[in-house]
Amino acid sequence: MQYDPVKQRLGKIFNRRPAFRKLFYRLLDILLLRSWHVHRALRTFSQLRGSHPVKVLDAGSGFGQYTWYMARKNPHWDITAIDIKEDEVRDCQRFHKETGRTNTRFLVRDLTSYKEPDAYDLILSVDVMEHIEEDERVFRNFFLSLKRGGMLLISTPSDQGGSDVHHNEGQSFIEEHVRDGYGMEEIRQKLKKAGFDKVACQYTYGKPGNIAWRISMKYPITWLGRSNVFFFLLPFYYLITMPFVLVLNYADLRNRNKKGTGLLVKAWKKEEKS
Repeated sequence: MQYDPVKQRLGKIFNRRPAFRKLFYRLLDILLLRSWHVHRALRTFSQLRGSHPVKVLDAGSGFGQYTWYMARKNPHWDITAIDIKEDEVRDCQRFHKETGRTNTRFLVRDLTSYKEPDAYDLILSVDVMEHIEEDERVFRNFFLSLKRGGMLLISTPSDQGGSDVHHNEGQSFIEEHVRDGYGMEEIRQKLKKAGFDKVACQYTYGKPGNIAWRISMKYPITWLGRSNVFFFLLPFYYLITMPFVLVLNYADLRNRNKKGTGLLVKAWKKEEKS
């Protein structure tokens, strides 16, 4: 199905007031299992950096929920968020201005051409690479844009059923995806080819996480794609299903998944020799 029209309708509703958008971000943080994994990785990175200034690139910021999370948790971080969609960048700019955030900026940029040599300590890319055909060019741009010792953090579907594809002839649940998912060794080799010295990968969305995704995201999005009427039923649906989703998300976060439909990837640019 086409996911962007559903996102656009949700965006119009939650963009009406800053309080609505904050609520929307909070719901995404709770429902999206990838947020649980990404937030944990960001907390670890923040603990290692301490109070030192950090320059961050949110590469493919979308609704801007991760920029908002980082900006609130780490006010000493300087965050640049870029996306190719002008309307989403404009909405984020307005929201951060209305809420008084001064450590963020949002720009319309294309990841296949954007690079700022040795500019960032951290680059975050969540649910982006499955949308970009020229992924190796983007990985090279990420490498060039990182400072020595900097880290790239990616969350993306895997080839173990990512995009809800489970056989060779299967179709992606989200039509905007140009690839169904990465193999762990495939993305590791592509990142090393781009210049990264060390790459660590782990599966997300194992058995409990995959069930949680179906309950919390796949079914509601499918129903919203068919009719706006379901939007008014969503609060009651989530009231019933939320406890199960929280337990399943927590189980996935704690598990060392031997396989899963998602990948969390960390890659480092080698530090200069002293």
